[in-house]
Amino acid sequence: MAHAPKWFGRVAIAALIWNLIGCAAYLSDVMLTPDDVATMSEAQQQLYASRPMWAVSATAIAVWGGALGCLGLILRKRWAAPLLVVSLAGVIVQDIGLFALGGAAGLVDASVVILQGLVLAIAAALVWLARTASTRGWLA
Repeated sequence: MAHAPKWFGRVAIAALIWNLIGCAAYLSDVMLTPDDVATMSEAQQQLYASRPMWAVSATAIAVWGGALGCLGLILRKRWAAPLLVVSLAGVIVQDIGLFALGGAAGLVDASVVILQGLVLAIAAALVWLARTASTRGWLA
């Protein structure tokens, strides 16, 4: 196995933290009680109710797959790459359910769209990083 540059480990740790934040956000979302939902604005309640269950499931795949994939990067394992591809697919499916089919685009402000774009970009960058690391022999 080739020697990985020092920045690789730091980026992998930062990416794991990012994905663990996503895991916490997912758990917070799926653990909302009806009383919690009742405290949301009307637009937020509509958004929450309009999400298809398969899109919520895709979110779980995205965040948990991303976290495991980043752990694989830290451990320098080849299995990180396919997990990060699955995570990226989860993000894409989640976004399709949220914006294209769920109608969220009309219910959210620009910051939500920007944040989801950032999530998508980071997921794609992690796939690129894992593939690059694998090609360069940094993963075993």
